[in-house]
Formats: sequence, structure tokens, C-alpha cells
Amino acid sequence: MGELVERVDEQDHVVAVVDRAEAIRERWPHRIATIVCRDGDGRILVHRRPDDASRFPGQFNWMLGGAVEVGESYEEAAARELAEELGVRAVPRFVLKFLCDGAISPYWLGLHEVVITAPVRPDPREVAWFDWLAEPELDELVRSCAFVPDAREAFDRYRAPGRPPAHEE
Repeated sequence: MGELVERVDEQDHVVAVVDRAEAIRERWPHRIATIVCRDGDGRILVHRRPDDASRFPGQFNWMLGGAVEVGESYEEAAARELAEELGVRAVPRFVLKFLCDGAISPYWLGLHEVVITAPVRPDPREVAWFDWLAEPELDELVRSCAFVPDAREAFDRYRAPGRPPAHEE
């Protein structure tokens, strides 16, 4: 058996523990935790996925993250993913959650953010390239065809009026 995740319903309640590949194949909702990283100047980290990545190879994204493990909270998963993908230990702040139809499978996306002032050490298996972009630059890039499709909806929701500001960790 591969990576285990919690299959959830339309209200994000756990239904069963399943193999993630099966959840994707059967289009069962599960949980994904993502992190938006800002630097001290408010710019957002944007990265390109490796060309040999199993999901969205070579495409750009403005969020890091991955599947929430069984028994793990969105916040715990976000902190774990941040450490794994960027080598940064911090406690990302929860921003929003929504049910995303998903290009590969439906999932609940828990979006978090963190301000990073220390150097980052990206894992080359997860991040082929990165840069810090101001929101207007990112807004232009998000609309390009080389961007992970699910990230567009998350970006629009993140930029919605009334969203609380980031805070430093």
C-alpha cells in the first residue's frame, strides 16, 4: 500500500482511510495542505516543479504543499511540508479552506501562509527553480498556461477582499 490519506466527504468529515492513489483514481475527496511563503518585503515565493515530477511536471506554482497524512491536522501538514520542501521550520498561519474540484482529483485545500526571513534550502525533488515575485508579477504569471491549474482558483480566493494580512514567524 502507498501513501495513506483520509477520504473525506463534502463537509470535510473523515469517511475512511484509503491509499492516495486510489483516492485520486476514484476521485474521492481527501485533504491537501498548502503554504504561501512571503519574504520580509511581502513578495511571494513562486517555484517551478521538476520536469520529472509525477504531478504537474515543469509547471509553476505559488504554493508549496502536499497531502495531509492520516491523523494530521492541516496546520501540522503545512508545517511538515514547509520543512520538507524548503528546509524552513515555522508555524504557517491558516488562511482559508475550500473544496477544490481539482485537475487530478477533488480535495479540500487548506491554505496557509508564512513570512520567511531566513534562507531557504529547496528540495530539488520538489522545487526545480524559485524566485520571489511581487503580487502584480504573480498575478500575470498565474494566468499563463504553464501554471498549475488548481492554483489559479486558490490565488483568486487568497486575493479576495477581507483576507487578513500575513504575519512573521
